[in-house]
Amino acid sequence: MTEVTFSEWNQFIANYPNAHLLQMGEWGELKKDFGWKPVRIISENVGAQILFRKLPLGLTIGYMPKPIVSNELRETSSEFWNEIDSVCKKHNAIFLKIEPDAWQDDFQLITHHSSLVTSVHNIQPPNTIIISIKEDEEQILARMKPKCRYNIRLAEKKGVTVRAWDDIESFHQMMLITGGRDNFGVHSKEYYQRAYDLFHPKGICELLVAEFEGKPLASLMVFANGKRAWYVYGASNNEERNRMPTYLLQWEAIRWAKSKGCEEYDLWGVPDESEETLEAQFESRHDGLWGVYRFKRGFGGELKRAAQALDKVYNPLLYWMYTKFVMRNA
Repeated sequence: MTEVTFSEWNQFIANYPNAHLLQMGEWGELKKDFGWKPVRIISENVGAQILFRKLPLGLTIGYMPKPIVSNELRETSSEFWNEIDSVCKKHNAIFLKIEPDAWQDDFQLITHHSSLVTSVHNIQPPNTIIISIKEDEEQILARMKPKCRYNIRLAEKKGVTVRAWDDIESFHQMMLITGGRDNFGVHSKEYYQRAYDLFHPKGICELLVAEFEGKPLASLMVFANGKRAWYVYGASNNEERNRMPTYLLQWEAIRWAKSKGCEEYDLWGVPDESEETLEAQFESRHDGLWGVYRFKRGFGGELKRAAQALDKVYNPLLYWMYTKFVMRNA
């Protein structure tokens, strides 16, 4: 068991070609520049990248998103957990939040560690839509809602084109417009630039833009690793929306992911509701991620729920205060 460097971690993770985006060494480097400290641990055939966030009084919160050990949590050795404990205590962590890289229906945990408890909330959106892209393009299109297919073709007929882009400043401005319109937080321009600079040279990421007559209308940043791709950041301005640029843009991102050998495309986040509730209310609800759901459902994917996060507690009193704060502000 040992802490390893960024390059050593990426050598290890190369043995796991389907590792989640959030466990890639580049993701840790991205977060390092924006308030987190990545620590990477390897023990035989298991490993984890942990992110630590500083709090007042020298305390931290640890975060282990989608670790490679996820599906074997109930079988992972005591040695591994002892080292995790050692690292977390070294960083004065109140607790470590673990988000398994597994779906709720597929994940079972035997908690032989008394300090490992089911968390009151996840960091990443628990609900998402996964599109199977194993089949040919006509089959993928055939599974979409008719209106979605129509909008993709309409965008093409109305002169919208999609290409690779590298104008992070314009992308950020578009994100600010979208965040203001749809009421969600936006990262700094430097954050998106750093993400692009880390992932794009390695072929893991592409920034795409939808244009009409050379004018940018919508853009997104898509990531791929192994058999999986993730739509993580997307934006559009308020111009020419009748040309449906976001539909063609998303379709071209799916085609890009398919060209990278991916078999599934993660649309990354919809409202935290049951499928029955989502389908019953998506036409009348406009708050939160409901507009996002109306758009994403059209692409013919399957609603999936991530396994609930787990918290490994090191300071029970401060953890209790944290959970009360989270529940009060939920």
